[in-house]
Amino acid sequence: MRRTLLAFLLLALPAFAQAPSPAPRDLDRAFEALRDAPDDRGAAMADAAIRQIWSRQATAAVALLLNRGIRNLRASQPNDALEDFDAAITLAPGLADAWHWRAQAYTMVGDRVAAATDLRECLRLEPRHFPALISLSRLQEEAGDFRGALLSHQAVLAMHPRLPGGAERLRELTRQAEGEAM
Repeated sequence: MRRTLLAFLLLALPAFAQAPSPAPRDLDRAFEALRDAPDDRGAAMADAAIRQIWSRQATAAVALLLNRGIRNLRASQPNDALEDFDAAITLAPGLADAWHWRAQAYTMVGDRVAAATDLRECLRLEPRHFPALISLSRLQEEAGDFRGALLSHQAVLAMHPRLPGGAERLRELTRQAEGEAM
């Protein structure tokens, strides 16, 4: 069934061309609201708006694949999730979120190189993709690159100053990076 659905989606590619893209100004305004949020509630609303705009960039077929892949990740079935994300990327190679989610699946199966490659592509497509920067920071920290992890996290906080747990992580990464420099 899964293979049949994937084959159908890939064969029907022309019918699922492109989803209507939200106006870039909407995304820009949401990022401004995130950066300038007066409180945590405002930041959470701006964060949700950004994620909603990103999700609207996917066609119905790609959204189906992404949602199923995310469900598989949450069910600790990363290999099944990889199939879904591979198909989503085939249908929509310019969709940054698909690359980010596939990076999450690669991380779960222990392929950190592939995860980093997908995060790099995600950030090439959408340099403000703060979830990808958070993931990159964690990969860098796991690899012992505390300075790189700190720089990535600082880039996240420049966009999302009220990121839950962000200040604590900044302190910890700063401590680790300073220890690494010694």
